[in-house]
Amino acid sequence: MLTIISTLLGIVTSGLPKLLDFFQSKQDQKHEAELTRLQMERELAMAKEGFAAQAQVEEIRKEQVAMQTAAEGIKSAHEHDKALMSRASVWIVNLNGLVRPTVTFLFVLELIGINIFLCYYLLNQPGLISDFDSLMTYIDVIFTSDELSMLGAIIGYWFGSRGWSKK
Repeated sequence: MLTIISTLLGIVTSGLPKLLDFFQSKQDQKHEAELTRLQMERELAMAKEGFAAQAQVEEIRKEQVAMQTAAEGIKSAHEHDKALMSRASVWIVNLNGLVRPTVTFLFVLELIGINIFLCYYLLNQPGLISDFDSLMTYIDVIFTSDELSMLGAIIGYWFGSRGWSKK
């Protein structure tokens, strides 16, 4: 049961960034609607005072500064990444892209190695497995629910994200 839950949790967490983006965009839209309302109130107040043209100029300047700031931030982040990767060897660039998959592969290989060792040990100990019940007891020792839950979460994360990215 825990394996099924963790597998489903892995699938759900692989789609979590999309879900968070959805809520973030909803929050951004709400924030922008509030800003628009406040700007309209300010413009109406300034129009009463006769400052409508000055308010438009100020608004245009504010938008230009915001756009320049955002563009410079993105540009500097890309330049920083390019600078780091241009000085790095191709091997390092490739390794950078393989960090998470490598950790996953090591974890899965570790689980396989431990389970093979436990199976080998049980097969070489005469008298430990005498009937089906004792076999099932040792299978529960070899393949614990925690281990299967972690493996299910990993597989759900890596392969569950494919379904989310298509939508």
